[in-house]
Amino acid sequence: MGWQLSTSLRTDLALDALEMGLWTRAREGADLSGLVHHSDKGCQYLAVRYTQRLAEAGAVASGDSYDNALAEAFNSLFKAELVRNKGPWKNIDDLEIAVAEYVDWFNHRRLHGELDLVPPVQYEASHHQAHPAPATVGASLQSLH
Repeated sequence: MGWQLSTSLRTDLALDALEMGLWTRAREGADLSGLVHHSDKGCQYLAVRYTQRLAEAGAVASGDSYDNALAEAFNSLFKAELVRNKGPWKNIDDLEIAVAEYVDWFNHRRLHGELDLVPPVQYEASHHQAHPAPATVGASLQSLH
């Protein structure tokens, strides 16, 4: 998951979060082909630059509102568990630290009932271990004379 915060709601905000998510996946060695992007209803996700970047990455935006409900549910939890319970913050730097800590906790330590009471990172790793991606086969061309 990628995230970013700003004092304004511009396309660059969403693009920065997307780049973080893509970078994280690529660093982990994940296959990005066929990636489905889920978002909330923000208009910045419809911006031309944003949809172009999704296409460049080989990702598609989910048009399924049931799938995107996951993003909406996360936003609700984020607002309830962090924003309402821990705020307000002195400045954007303090908020950025709080968000980084929350995202790390949510992904690596928070037990999720819908995920057999394991953190999302552990659940995803187990899924990939049980369902490995098909191996790609490389071929080289040789000149035959």
